[in-house]
Amino acid sequence: MTGPRPATDPRESTVRTPSPVRNVVDLSHPLDDDTPVYPGDPVARFTPATTIDEHGYNVLHVRMGSQTGTHVDAPYHFLADGPRIDELPLELFLAPAVIADVRGRAPHAALTWADLRPVADRLAPGRMLLLHTGWDAHWGTEAYFDHPFLDGDAAERVVAAGVRTIGLDALSLDETVLDGEPAGGFAAHHAVLGAGGVIVENLRGLAAVRSAEPVVSVLPLRLVGADGAPVRAVAFEVG
Repeated sequence: MTGPRPATDPRESTVRTPSPVRNVVDLSHPLDDDTPVYPGDPVARFTPATTIDEHGYNVLHVRMGSQTGTHVDAPYHFLADGPRIDELPLELFLAPAVIADVRGRAPHAALTWADLRPVADRLAPGRMLLLHTGWDAHWGTEAYFDHPFLDGDAAERVVAAGVRTIGLDALSLDETVLDGEPAGGFAAHHAVLGAGGVIVENLRGLAAVRSAEPVVSVLPLRLVGADGAPVRAVAFEVG
């Protein structure tokens, strides 16, 4: 005769602990063959390697560059002796974020320290800065290449405040030109990556983040020796 099951019987889930994580916002663009890439970068291609009908299971063949879609730049992206993406501390990719609302700027506008002054007192070591340009609305169009960008002086001031992770909802932290190098070079990239920091590009959906200081995860694929890697960026509240 079988007696009553103990309260700790693993076959029963009578106690459910509420998750401390709430209001999760996906900050990543979906990846497909139409994913915009920086001029000259490899285009993304996704094709079936096997199918259930033919092989009994599905496997997707993925071909893309390290800077495809929502991704993180490592210092090695611009510095020959800089750390690769797999050599960086994970703390750079998971931290409370300060979101600077810099929407409404003109195409190719330089974002200066004056644009960041409303959040300047919140910039500190252990936090990341995300620039909400609103340019993700142009994803997949020619206008996406005409995004605002962070000027070198502002990037240096952010780094001087102790921030080592800067992201934005646009193609590049520096200006994008379709032919040649930006007039200001890649000053923002050099300022951040030169300080051992990382840059997150092609974010989306920052308008949906309700918290004043969300926790943001931009953990990259652990590509050995790479200059960067795609991420599944998310923002969430804890507690």
